[in-house]
Amino acid sequence: MPEEIELEMAKIQRLREVLVRRESELRFMMDDIQLCKDIMNLKKELQSLVAIPEKEKTKMEKQREDELIQKIHRLVQKRDFLVDDAEVERLREKEEDKEMAEFLRTKLKPLDKATQSPTKPVI
Repeated sequence: MPEEIELEMAKIQRLREVLVRRESELRFMMDDIQLCKDIMNLKKELQSLVAIPEKEKTKMEKQREDELIQKIHRLVQKRDFLVDDAEVERLREKEEDKEMAEFLRTKLKPLDKATQSPTKPVI
């Protein structure tokens, strides 16, 4: 029946959307992990410079310290943006889920009625 084919296509489309979402989530996690690693590495280097008494630091060490602080700040901002973007995406997906559920409900009702219609006994 055309209705069953349409419903099956909707289910396949839904599965595709779920897989695309999962891929997006995994990409987000990879980006987040990489940003955290980068931040940690920069922090370690910064800690080693901060451990040097201020009077003993060279001009290059002071410049590097400033550079590291700026880089860390930029990476933290980038990560904040990434997290905010992921939250917006999550809310959008939640709304799409509601719309899809409603669509499937409206498509399933006619099919349920068609398959449950009582058959008259033949006498």
